[in-house]
Amino acid sequence: MIGFLVNPIAGMGGKVGLKGTDGLADEARKRGGESPSPKRAREFLKNLECGPEFLTVSGEMGENFLKERGLKYEVVYSAEKETSAEDTIRACECMLQRGADIIVFVGGDGTARDVVSVAGKSVPILGIPSGVKMYSSCFSFTPGDGGKILCDFVMGECEFEEAEILDIDENMYRKGVLSVKLYGYAIVPYVRELIQSSKTEWFGGDEENSKEEIAEYIAENMDEGILYILGAGTTTAKIAEKIGCSKTMLGIDAYFGGKTVGIDLNEKEILELLKKYGKAKIVVSPIGSQGFIFGRGNPQMSAEVIRRVGKENIIVVATPQKMEKTPVLHVYTGDSALDRRLKGYVRVITGYGRERIKKIV
Repeated sequence: MIGFLVNPIAGMGGKVGLKGTDGLADEARKRGGESPSPKRAREFLKNLECGPEFLTVSGEMGENFLKERGLKYEVVYSAEKETSAEDTIRACECMLQRGADIIVFVGGDGTARDVVSVAGKSVPILGIPSGVKMYSSCFSFTPGDGGKILCDFVMGECEFEEAEILDIDENMYRKGVLSVKLYGYAIVPYVRELIQSSKTEWFGGDEENSKEEIAEYIAENMDEGILYILGAGTTTAKIAEKIGCSKTMLGIDAYFGGKTVGIDLNEKEILELLKKYGKAKIVVSPIGSQGFIFGRGNPQMSAEVIRRVGKENIIVVATPQKMEKTPVLHVYTGDSALDRRLKGYVRVITGYGRERIKKIV
């Protein structure tokens, strides 16, 4: 039996610039935020080529999506309309009591924490990505990949690995401080190239020298008539520093003519700047080891933003140290047609006038 639950508010704060939804669901709604969870749940189930039976939660926490697909299920827990982490925990307890062989959840790192707090290593878990960050190594790269992994699990054709469950302090995150904490370990069904690794950071003199070189090269080649949209990270922060501007470490900021024109932008604000300035370039750095340039940690750079800027105007930057441990790059914009256009080989600037070719898969 497959335990299946959906966090209906996961990722709601992403596009509206909240960098997470923990404790801020009402604020996210006020800003017009919508959770990607329903779409991700449907995409996951659509890619199931097997017909397992599910143990699930009432309504939008699981039942609705299984009913749509005509799949067999049993509701083992009824949730209130306003769902909470407590509902996730209680639902997992009920699933385990009913003999669930695996728990599949649609959500982010916070949901993973809640699931593993109950499941531990007693049964495997599998995350379908729907949060803002997703640093843990229990998530499939895409919802569709999750469907393939689950069918391999059902058929007994996958291996198992221990996964790190990571999460951040979202209050500190919103202040520009990235504090990642290990909350535990889980067992995940592992299918190579379908499930992500944990986020990794690198430190040291060589790393800092490489960031300086990248920043100097980008700064020297900036066109004053183009809007530059800088993604999160320490490498892009160095670029802002080189042109004499400040940078929110974990936000999306914009610069024009060597001046800051937007700080900690949400999707709507980025689109307004694109309308005002016209030509633009996006500068992003992949998440270490995971390799995502879009789809993890920067939902403000939505499919619509990327389409307006254009594939040819995306600049990828990363230190040689990061590239050594990041074999390929990934994108997941939520727009499958755009994802296909973005895939292929891309130049990654790794130093002053130095670059590597990496494949986006």
